[in-house]
Amino acid sequence: MASRRLHSPHAARSPQPSHRQPPRRPEPSPARGPQRPRGPEPFEEASAQRPRSPEPSPVGAPVELVQGLRAGLATFAKRPDDVQRVAYAHTVRREVAGLERWALAQGVPCAQVSPAEIDALVRSMHGDGRDEGGHHEGLVLVTRPRRWTAPRDLAEALVRERGAAVAIDRVRNPYNIGAILRSAAFFGLQGAVFGAHALPPTSAAAGLASTTVRVAEGGVEHLALARTTDLADTLARMRESGIRVVGADGHATTSATGFKYGRPVVLVMGHEREGLGERVRAQCDAIVAIPGGGKVESLNVAVAAGVIMAMMMKG
Repeated sequence: MASRRLHSPHAARSPQPSHRQPPRRPEPSPARGPQRPRGPEPFEEASAQRPRSPEPSPVGAPVELVQGLRAGLATFAKRPDDVQRVAYAHTVRREVAGLERWALAQGVPCAQVSPAEIDALVRSMHGDGRDEGGHHEGLVLVTRPRRWTAPRDLAEALVRERGAAVAIDRVRNPYNIGAILRSAAFFGLQGAVFGAHALPPTSAAAGLASTTVRVAEGGVEHLALARTTDLADTLARMRESGIRVVGADGHATTSATGFKYGRPVVLVMGHEREGLGERVRAQCDAIVAIPGGGKVESLNVAVAAGVIMAMMMKG
C-alpha cells in the first residue's frame, strides 16, 4: 500500500499542474466501534519463533546462589526455568556442556571465567559478610528462589504415599543441614521440615544457604522442603493427621536398632549440642538413640541422621 508523504512548507517544490488541489487537512474520523487488532508484523512473527529467554527478576528481587557441580547440574535438571545466570571454570566445561548449550539457546547469560572471578561472584552474593568463595567446584548458578511446600501439603503427601520426612529442630550449621538433606534424598525420604531457627536470616527471601545446597550434592532438588515458625505445633498437627513422630537423642533409652518406625513417619533431629527442644520433644511419639561403644558420647547430628534414616527406610 502506498504511504502518504508529508511535505514541509519550507521544502523546495517542483512545478505542479495548475488543476491540482493543495492537500487538505484530514478531517477527524467519526467515532467507531472496537477496532480489530492488528496482526503481527513479520519481525514479530520471527521473534516469536525464537526460543524465549526467562524474564529476569525485577531489580532488587531475591535470588538464590547455587554453587557446586552436582548441586548446579541437579538444579538445572529439576528447575531450568529458574536459572538466570551461569558461570563455570574451564575444569568443568565437559560436565556442563549440556547446560551451556541450553543457556545459549535460551539467551541466559553463561560464561567461562576464572576460578577467582567465580569466587568474587560468590562473595558478592553474600551481603552478610560470609566468605563463601573457593568452594564452588567450578560451577555457580544464580536462580530464582526455590518454591517451598506448605507443611500441610507435605503432611498430606506423607499420609497419601505412606512416606517419610525429616524435621530439623534448631540445627544451625549449614554443613550439617546439607549432609542431612543429602542423606534424606539418598535414602528416599519425601521431604524435610525446617523450624524457624534452622535457617539463616536471609533464607526467608532467598532459600537455603548456598553451602547447604552445595553440601547436599543435589539432594535438595529431590525433596519437598517446608518451613514453619513453630515446629512443635506443626508436628502436633502432623500427629493429628496420622503421622508418627520419632525424635533422636543420644541419651534415649530406646535403641534405634530394630525399632518399628512405621509409616508415615517424621524423624526429628535436634540442635548439635542441646538436642531436641522441650516443646518439640513433647510432640514425639518415641525417642530413640543409636547404641555405641561408649568411648565417644555421641555422633555428629548429620551422621546420626543418616544412620537412623537407613534403619527407618529399611524397616
